[in-house]
Amino acid sequence: MTVFLKVAMGVAAMSIFTAQGQTLEKIKTDGAITLGYRESAAPFSYLDDKQQPIGYSMDICLKIADAVKAALKMPALKVNLTPVGPSTRIPLISNGTVDLECGVSTNNAERQKQVAFAPTTFVTGTRLMFKKTQHVEALADLKGKSVVSPSGSSNIKVVMELNNAKQLGINVAGVQDLPEAFLMVETGRAVAFATDDVLIYNMIANAKSPADFAVSKFSLSTEPYGIMMRKGDPGFKKVVDDAVKAIAKSGEIDKIYAKWFTAPIPPKGINLSMPMSANLKKALANPTDSPDPKDYE
Repeated sequence: MTVFLKVAMGVAAMSIFTAQGQTLEKIKTDGAITLGYRESAAPFSYLDDKQQPIGYSMDICLKIADAVKAALKMPALKVNLTPVGPSTRIPLISNGTVDLECGVSTNNAERQKQVAFAPTTFVTGTRLMFKKTQHVEALADLKGKSVVSPSGSSNIKVVMELNNAKQLGINVAGVQDLPEAFLMVETGRAVAFATDDVLIYNMIANAKSPADFAVSKFSLSTEPYGIMMRKGDPGFKKVVDDAVKAIAKSGEIDKIYAKWFTAPIPPKGINLSMPMSANLKKALANPTDSPDPKDYE
């Protein structure tokens, strides 16, 4: 079943979800919690060589699922997995198809009008990837050139807003996902690719010729990541928030972070060698679901 069909079915089932009540009641009735995962957003949420979703966000979501099992006193609660993409993740959360989105979703004020976020579990920023032959020192260097970014992402919104505000004349285009955007730069169909810096470094590390690419020294935005859930459900949000706060306070999240960012990861055993940033340490010391970038600087 395609993701888009799932969205359509979810919309049709919206009245059923509403009748069932809040998320915890829905999960108890279904006997399962449904996690949404990304197929190619390493090291946060991606498929391994056995086509199973793994990653930093997935590990955090599985800890939250354990907390839900405890809250409902249902140790045998099933964990179902559903793929989501940049343009389908919010609809699938909103219509009840997915209970938690375990990917690379930026927590911002616009999205908080549609969904709720757990306390921030990663802090990154929008940067540009390009071939070293392009010599991009500033966004203005891309005037009249093409920049790609996944449709529905916060990154493409940032680039478009800066492009319009500064009248740079950059040709900004949306693509389906991260691999497509990378391929367009790799094959010369686009000059630059805008997304979160950690995703860029991961893709370059896995590229055929990593030495061919560069990352902008300048950042276009500060992006706090959080696990998404439905808006207006304080009971479920408390269970989720408490679970994230617990793994932050116990130091367990440090181990999860080290597993995915400072050690070899599947399937190629590449080590991103990316120590935890001061921004993230600050966020984990005082967990918050704030969408304001200033709270993470």
